[in-house]
Amino acid sequence: MFIVDLLTAAAQAAPQNKFGFAEALEQGGFIAYATVVILGTMSFGSFFILFTKFFEQRKILNQYAALKASFWRASSLKDGAAKLEKNSAWRQIVDDGLAAEEAHSKMTDALEAHDWLHGSLARSEASVNARLASGLPFLATVGATSPFIGLFGTVVGIYRALINIGIAGSASIDKVAGPVGEALIMTALGLLVAVPAVLAYNYLQARNKRISELLSGFSTDVLANINSKGAVKPAVAPAPAAAKPAAAPAAKA
Repeated sequence: MFIVDLLTAAAQAAPQNKFGFAEALEQGGFIAYATVVILGTMSFGSFFILFTKFFEQRKILNQYAALKASFWRASSLKDGAAKLEKNSAWRQIVDDGLAAEEAHSKMTDALEAHDWLHGSLARSEASVNARLASGLPFLATVGATSPFIGLFGTVVGIYRALINIGIAGSASIDKVAGPVGEALIMTALGLLVAVPAVLAYNYLQARNKRISELLSGFSTDVLANINSKGAVKPAVAPAPAAAKPAAAPAAKA
């Protein structure tokens, strides 16, 4: 009992923190809560886009690795397309190329027919790139605006500190610490939201650039294969030879 009483007395005698995060939000009122909610929403959206786009990009890159191993060994584009996953970016380019080839034969002008075939593949490639780039403008917006949203909370906090000084007639620490602490917290929150968003944007943009280069090269190979009636194909490594069965041991005499 003595120890319990001693701990209780120590807890009551300990000074209470009046300048914590919750206290700063309470003093800031509606503006502080609104700023935190906006920054929290931005942060959640940034991480959601980062993870969803990362897995989408990884899926496309893994599909390209499988494409290099088997697609160009097929006898025709249709046979190669059958080996690709449905609704994949690479399957879309092949299907659009085959559809454009059918329309290509109906055109009387050879130059216009070639332009139509090239434009169809370019349009298909652009649609894939646009799908990959969706969501990145949000990351750029968060990275550019969240520091200013935090700065707005900072300005409001400093303004409240100046009002408290004017009312009290002196710059005592108990009048200034709360609003100034609130102001610094809002600045820190704005930076914590902005920095991951900018890093995620640059990282995803670099991976999108790599995928765009792969799409452009694949689209060019498909165009060359269609124009040459299947004669032109990129060089591929030979298929691995099947392992020979082990020889049966010789029968003993």
